[in-house]
Amino acid sequence: MRIASGGVQHETNTFSKIPTTLADFVRDSNCGATLAGGETIFDRFRGTGSIHGGYISGAEAAGFELVPLLCARAQPSGLVEEAAFDTMLNWFLERLEIAKPVDGVLLDLHGAMVAEHHEDAEGAFIAAVRDVVGREIPIVVTLDLHANISARMAELSDVIIGFDTYPHVDMQERGHEAAELIARIVRQEISPVQEFRQLPLITLPPKQCTLRDPMQTLMQRVHQLEQEPGVLTATVAMGFPFADIRDTGVSILVTTDGDAELASSKANELASWLWELRDDLQPELTTIEDVIAHVNAHPNDGLVIFADGSDNPGGGAPCDGTVALHAMINADFQDGAVGVLFDPETAAQAHRAGVGATIPVRLGGKTDNLHGAPVERDAYVRVLSDGKYRYRGPMMQGVQDNLGLTATLVIGGVDVVVSSQRRQCFDAEMLRIAGVDPTGRRLLVLKSAVHFRADFGPLASRIFDADTPGIHRPDLAAFDFQKIRRPVYPLDPVDTF
Repeated sequence: MRIASGGVQHETNTFSKIPTTLADFVRDSNCGATLAGGETIFDRFRGTGSIHGGYISGAEAAGFELVPLLCARAQPSGLVEEAAFDTMLNWFLERLEIAKPVDGVLLDLHGAMVAEHHEDAEGAFIAAVRDVVGREIPIVVTLDLHANISARMAELSDVIIGFDTYPHVDMQERGHEAAELIARIVRQEISPVQEFRQLPLITLPPKQCTLRDPMQTLMQRVHQLEQEPGVLTATVAMGFPFADIRDTGVSILVTTDGDAELASSKANELASWLWELRDDLQPELTTIEDVIAHVNAHPNDGLVIFADGSDNPGGGAPCDGTVALHAMINADFQDGAVGVLFDPETAAQAHRAGVGATIPVRLGGKTDNLHGAPVERDAYVRVLSDGKYRYRGPMMQGVQDNLGLTATLVIGGVDVVVSSQRRQCFDAEMLRIAGVDPTGRRLLVLKSAVHFRADFGPLASRIFDADTPGIHRPDLAAFDFQKIRRPVYPLDPVDTF
């Protein structure tokens, strides 16, 4: 049995003005290595907490040959350029033709990619693959929990399996599940019937977190549903709200073994559970000034985290916002840290000056005027790093990555980890390589919405969701939606669906 695999992953923030180019995919796909497919995929992902890590282990467990064709990813940002999308899709399709005959296809997609010429980019990708392999060859798709799933995606796939966790610590498990499931389909041990429901509901990242209620309890019920006789898998996709497209929002899927009636009834049941939680999924935000006051009033409570989700690069934000940093400096706050702030110009300046130097910086606030003005101060260069690290926390465990030239600058009582590559700070190793131990801090500002909770969460006495401006702000009122389907809650009053 031969199963082809591959895909393109991008989470597109349509409110970002920064286009996503082919060069971005080359840079973020292990400097282009995994774009080549083949052994490069095995070398990078075997034994890691990633989707392809799960495909590899699942193929070994199920006894089939995995044929990886392409694995492309770019950091979240604005629309994917037409030429970039078409080039990568053509690479995949050409390699799929060469690899034929194959018995099935595993597609490692995100679910929230928007290209200049394809609002439903994953739908276009799956359709092109279906045209090559035909209707009889099974296609199993793995998607992020933030997928904006369209009816087209569901119709063209035999099975869609989404992440069950946010932070996404189950990627390897979902990839393994997909690999074993497609093997059972090919061997005709099961006959999947998939039901899809799209809810008139948009939710925001902080309360999508599956480590806290209501999502924690909901996912426990989903796992119980998956244990019922005849049910193969169930998926809750909370959607990516910062994409102004028709299909943005929450959807669910239930797949059964040959039982359309059961799939339909269980899909309705799962959709109803989720709809009942709509009011509980709205976040509460806190200003940095209130958090500083809280920390000062509770000096013995330990580490407090300010989750600056509005500037989360994992959702397309620039990662150079300065609102929290300005407030900490102005308050003369001591024993604070900010990580990771993207500013390659300042990082290079620090490397030229060397450890121990004091340099005049114009730090952050350079991408746009939405996330705060640059910090113009003298800064002490405390640590320099090449930025190379390996994820050691629960998410993406074992995968190597790179912040580029990195510097830890001291401004007043605050350490600022400054990087040359834009990365969401969700693993403590990203700070440790820059000489910052989170456990020794009173207040830690992280450029992350939720993913940080997997590794940093156990270290914190209290976590606050930030009330800061930005293109990833968890506040729907901050965005002018033009294309999203209406009515949709909470933008519109919707009592039933």
